[in-house]
Amino acid sequence: MASFAKIGLNNKVIEVLSINNEVLRDSNGVEQENIGIDFLTKLTGWAIWKQTSYNGNFRKNHAGIGYTYNEDRDAFIPKKPFNSWILNETTCQWEAPVAYPNDGQRYIWNEQNQSWILIE
Repeated sequence: MASFAKIGLNNKVIEVLSINNEVLRDSNGVEQENIGIDFLTKLTGWAIWKQTSYNGNFRKNHAGIGYTYNEDRDAFIPKKPFNSWILNETTCQWEAPVAYPNDGQRYIWNEQNQSWILIE
């Protein structure tokens, strides 16, 4: 299955649909994103679609509702979870300003203190 993100105002993802990979194949049997976009445009009447990848082979992250499509990076970026978090330009994922502890324990982020709190 191939997944496509429906892009709305401000490049926000408003829906993600999957279609059979056979729909994407051209006359030579090669998958083409534009064929999927044409198919979805005819099916839904909506013209702005971008293919997304579950395994991150392209566009950095699999799109989800509420993600933003960034044209300059050609990437889907999730919603920023906390004001203090910083976008990793390589992965297009948000990261805390303090690294997550690597001790096998579970933590949650405390934005007020900008620190990780151990979950007991």
